[in-house]
Amino acid sequence: MTVTAIVNAHVVPIEGVPFDGSVVMENGKITALGTDIAVPEGAEIHDAGGQWLLPGLIDAHVHLGTHEEGEGWAGDDTNEMTDPVTAGVRAIDAVNPYDPGFDDALAGGITAVNVNPGSGNPIGGLAVAIHTHGRYIEEMVLRSPSGLKSALGENPKRVYGDKKQTPSTRLGTAMVIRKAFMDAQNYMGKADENARDPKLEALAMVLRREIPWRQHAHRADDIATAIRLADEFGYELVLDHGTEAHLLADVLAERGIPVLIGPLFTTKSKVELRGRSIANPGKLAAAGVEISIITDHPVIPINFLIHQATFAIKEGLDRETALRSITINPAKVLGLADRMGSLEVGKDADVVLWSGDPLDVMQRALTVWIGGRAVYTYDAATRAGVVVPRG
Repeated sequence: MTVTAIVNAHVVPIEGVPFDGSVVMENGKITALGTDIAVPEGAEIHDAGGQWLLPGLIDAHVHLGTHEEGEGWAGDDTNEMTDPVTAGVRAIDAVNPYDPGFDDALAGGITAVNVNPGSGNPIGGLAVAIHTHGRYIEEMVLRSPSGLKSALGENPKRVYGDKKQTPSTRLGTAMVIRKAFMDAQNYMGKADENARDPKLEALAMVLRREIPWRQHAHRADDIATAIRLADEFGYELVLDHGTEAHLLADVLAERGIPVLIGPLFTTKSKVELRGRSIANPGKLAAAGVEISIITDHPVIPINFLIHQATFAIKEGLDRETALRSITINPAKVLGLADRMGSLEVGKDADVVLWSGDPLDVMQRALTVWIGGRAVYTYDAATRAGVVVPRG
């Protein structure tokens, strides 16, 4: 495989001090980086000309490929809203790698995402972490499953309340989740290994702490319920959205519960979003909560991920945490921090060359490498990104 050396770059490794130097990639991995390293003989050299080199960005909560751009109902496979408990459905079975949103992700410097089922059900299904370029989903997968999606608050009570069935209230939603876990506990205790159930096997993975419980919750009272349920059943809790998480920031920090906060650029379109503010990430981080910023694409176009971080800085989030919130922090949540999220020897060669500081809205991603292969370049002459064909 071709050895690629990116030289004369301003390197921002995330885990470490920025420096001016080089990064070498071989066989899909970063093999060397530093201020004065030897470039291997015969390497393909890319002179960065002083431009900024960072790890690929990561969005840990999207519906990319399952809620396709401009497809309407035909391309919306986000929610299987025929049963309140659909723990056995898998987002991977609905991801279309040819969704144009994947090209937008590359234009935004995003090399990895976590695709979640939607929030229409109390228990929505299994998520998958994938790269943002590829023709065949199996080649894109980083971790499958990467978590089990659940929802508290307005969405499930609206969906099933409209159907005149349980749950139609917050207390009903919590009951449905409790019963599902009790059923899974009973299932795990059975001696008959031939009796299989996709719902209960997925829930058993959570109870064994093999994957995290990805809890959609906006309001502070729903966040308290999420913590209560996690305490009751002993699983690993990740809080998604967390609109009012700052009201319980001390509790979350003490318990080490990460918050995937966002989307931040939407209106306060429903009651549980009244506390939405771009200042909230800074409040959470200041209290010691580990945050990741998310777009919830297509709620916010995925290429705006970096801009949400920039505006959060304007409203009080410190710069270092802002960059960590779209790189190493989501990598940790996805169980992929040993592979991505920072520029380090041995990690995947998922790197992005920016025209300048990516937190400056006037700068853009110029070249994106995934596994050491350049899959996206920006053509200044046509003012358009060029994506290597997926087929």
